[in-house]
Amino acid sequence: MELEDKAGVPRPGSLWKKAKFGENIIIGNLDTGVWPESESFNDEGFGPIPSKWRGACLFDTEDKVRCNRKLIGARYFNKGYLANVKLNMDTIPPSLLVSPRDQEGHGSHTLSTAGGSFVPGANAFGNGNGTAKGGSPKARVAAYKVCWPSFDGYTEGGCFSADIFAAFDAAISDGVDVLSLSLGGNAVEFSQDEISIGAFHADKHGIVVVCSAGNSGPTPGTVTNVAPWMLTVGASTLDREFTSFLTFGRGKHLKGRSLSSTGLPSKKYFPLISGANANAATARPEDSLLCLNGTLNPKKVKGKILVCLRGGDISRTEKGVMAALAGAVGMVLVNDEESGNDITADPHVLPATHLTYTDGQRVFEYLNSTKTAMARITRVKTVHGTKPAPVMAAFSSRGPSPIEPSILKPDITAPGVDIIAAFTGATGPTDPSNKRRPRYITESGTSMSCPHVSGIVGLLKTLYPTWSPAAIRSAIITTARRRDNVGESILDSTKEPATPFAFGAGHVNPNRAADPGLVYDLTTNDYLNFLCARGYNASVLKLFSDKPVKCSRTSHVADLNYPTIAVPDLQDKPITISRRVKNVGPPGTYVAQVQAPAGVSVSVQPSKLEFKSVGEEKEFKVTLKANSEVRNQNYVFGELKWSDGKHNVRSPIAVMQY
Repeated sequence: MELEDKAGVPRPGSLWKKAKFGENIIIGNLDTGVWPESESFNDEGFGPIPSKWRGACLFDTEDKVRCNRKLIGARYFNKGYLANVKLNMDTIPPSLLVSPRDQEGHGSHTLSTAGGSFVPGANAFGNGNGTAKGGSPKARVAAYKVCWPSFDGYTEGGCFSADIFAAFDAAISDGVDVLSLSLGGNAVEFSQDEISIGAFHADKHGIVVVCSAGNSGPTPGTVTNVAPWMLTVGASTLDREFTSFLTFGRGKHLKGRSLSSTGLPSKKYFPLISGANANAATARPEDSLLCLNGTLNPKKVKGKILVCLRGGDISRTEKGVMAALAGAVGMVLVNDEESGNDITADPHVLPATHLTYTDGQRVFEYLNSTKTAMARITRVKTVHGTKPAPVMAAFSSRGPSPIEPSILKPDITAPGVDIIAAFTGATGPTDPSNKRRPRYITESGTSMSCPHVSGIVGLLKTLYPTWSPAAIRSAIITTARRRDNVGESILDSTKEPATPFAFGAGHVNPNRAADPGLVYDLTTNDYLNFLCARGYNASVLKLFSDKPVKCSRTSHVADLNYPTIAVPDLQDKPITISRRVKNVGPPGTYVAQVQAPAGVSVSVQPSKLEFKSVGEEKEFKVTLKANSEVRNQNYVFGELKWSDGKHNVRSPIAVMQY
């Protein structure tokens, strides 16, 4: 993200340097808790805890672990969880850690990504060696445990509304500056969404709330956490891969991904067998191909490399566990058609590699062509400088927003594939019975991209402590980049150009966000008028405002001063929307430049804005008109850019004609 050079040294003039690495900003994280012993939460070199902090550290006295000057807060909230699983404090399983301690690893990973300290020599099973650090390495961090594990014999775990509400209230009272939430379910109406309501109240107190977009892509309309008062983050790749090759037949090599901690003997070939041909007597071949529990015949599998198909009610790493239990020496995990090119480096318990759907079909063709299939899997290798990058992850949830399509979501994309960060010491990376206890591990998801942006928000809050949450969101959105490291448009996992419904405004660009030129600002009243325009009555508005709300009769949803433009229902009559921008840079004149969506004409009035001072605001109107009798069957995209020659303030445009 251009904060450091190839050697990992912070660049002079970078946002890291300007913001002193997020010094004394407080980042809160609603997740599965924290593993306090992780080196990512060491407080070496930290001064006194900021006087504004009003939080608490609720580790049990028997835990013998305390917070420090880095990890300054740790709370847990479980009343909603206990009510859901019909337990009380007397009937809780002894294996459940009733404390802020992280039992699953997710919370430690996300919190260290947002604000972890510098940790030299971090790696995942010897791969990706380097210095681990969060987006705001000098920030103080606080963990709010709201997500709980499932146990056999009990209702599934999860993150429950009552606990999320309680955590928001605590974080607001404690004095956090940024809240990072790598959680969320299907998108629901704002008034029925605990994260939306909690984030609204946090925003009122000047707290920037950053949320994950969800992992239900690439299906359109799956994006979650879609309220305009939160920053919604999609996931894309880094220019680093953990590769492992499958070699078979006459010198055929297929590149996969893996993070297996063990490897097969170099250059030695082993028999290769499909899970479908290794089924137990009572199992269907279609189930054994998925390598489901109890479906494999150890006599057929022992000593061989097993090919397993992705899918079914079992995780990728669990398939490796099943293969190992059946006696396989290695595993080839191949994608189903739906997963396409989406491959991940997982910490498998045996030598393994993960292949795309297309490459997987080549493996099956080979298996069907011979009765003596042989193959080998190479050891994992870390490869830097991958091109092109970033590429959108297939799993990253897509727009348009299913709740309010006139708000373009997601807002931004950030690294979310094979991210190395801190892990828990309470469980193994594949399952609790696994004896491995790595200090750092890779994980993938919008859960990983979200805290990248949370850390960047921490830097911007340090640099501009008086900016509103909306101004900081605007700075990040309008300065995003839409080109990859070969200068082409960012691609989707299908290798086709991605759209704003995948990446929002583009890939986060922290150094540019530090000098946006103009911002689209918003107030609490603006959001309340937006809710009024959506038809909220006085009773529902009480969820968002402690005071009576007088709705403006002239409010329109499309006129919310959001830094992007989405028109989901352009018809024969032109649509005009209003926006206003605030100058946060030197005096200057900005000129509008428009890249119109196909079949749509776009005009901006006025087309030139002159600013004489910091804080000065100007309003403009954008008129969109369908200029073709042929209606587009899908959304079309364009861009509005305000430029003074130095600053480029970009807003993506999404239009659907009816």
